[in-house]
Amino acid sequence: MNDFIFFFNQVVIGGAVLGSIYALGAIGITLIFGILRFAHFAHGDMMTMGAFFAFVLAGLFAGMGIVTPVPTGFLVLPIAMVIAAAVAVGIDKGFYAPLRARGARPVTLLIASIGVTMMIQGLIRLFFGVETRTFFETEPKRLFRIELPFEGVTRPISFTEPQVYLIVLTLIAVIALHFFLTRSRLGKGMRAMADNPDLAQVSGINTRLVVRVTWIIAGALACMAGTMLALDVTLKPDLAFNIILPIFAAAIVGGLGQAYGAIAGGFLIGFAETLAVFNWSVLLRPFRDNLPEWFEIPGSLSLVQSEYKLTVAFIILVVVLLIRPTGIFKGAST
Repeated sequence: MNDFIFFFNQVVIGGAVLGSIYALGAIGITLIFGILRFAHFAHGDMMTMGAFFAFVLAGLFAGMGIVTPVPTGFLVLPIAMVIAAAVAVGIDKGFYAPLRARGARPVTLLIASIGVTMMIQGLIRLFFGVETRTFFETEPKRLFRIELPFEGVTRPISFTEPQVYLIVLTLIAVIALHFFLTRSRLGKGMRAMADNPDLAQVSGINTRLVVRVTWIIAGALACMAGTMLALDVTLKPDLAFNIILPIFAAAIVGGLGQAYGAIAGGFLIGFAETLAVFNWSVLLRPFRDNLPEWFEIPGSLSLVQSEYKLTVAFIILVVVLLIRPTGIFKGAST
């Protein structure tokens, strides 16, 4: 039973946490692609930038002696999301909007986003250096343990406080996005523009407002994902740069331009990675006495090593591109 609790802690909780990060990041990428028709490679660094906004605000709150029962990084998250959304709109106006006005092709915007990536990384290193930081330098990081009332079970279900907040916030964000896209006039306009930009423009939809709101949502969700990831692990200049591939894979697997597909793709990639790196020999140990004598349980029975888990997202991405280029929810063909 202890081995199955270990499986639950590593795969179920770990997959839900990783899937939440991927889903929040993939929503922004798929909305930008659906409205503006280009792959925004700077989205991972926007997540990192949002996390640093929250880190600075948390430091200011701590300097003022503000003490709360929740982590300060979580407390300042709404303010950081507003700042990140404003910066995202500024990035669009400063870099992408002039290119769109000149009729630039999507590949040109894609290359421009790589330039924005390097610019953001450079600014982060300029102001914050290359050190690894943590939100919990002045406050404890609480760990919750749930003891199970079963005989012989000594291993508890374990998870951290930021992981709880991350999953709850992801659920709230998904529900809020659903109601926005299906119930509000602006949300319906975004869906219409994603389906057919030219028809949406001649139908009287304010396309400029739609583009602005798209960047606001993408920037705010990127800040949320980056901050919650930094709360769960540590904060560093390349915090989200290394996970841009699985985030893009999540968006493509779910269907580019489909917000619901990004959510499904995020959790699919997240659970696939945790399942691939899990040591399955742990679950075989309780059946050791029932196995043949010639069969020896290997010490490690994971599909891939932890340092190569990004290959899981790449393999899933390649398979989807070959079999179903439009993704699960039939988005734009890739």
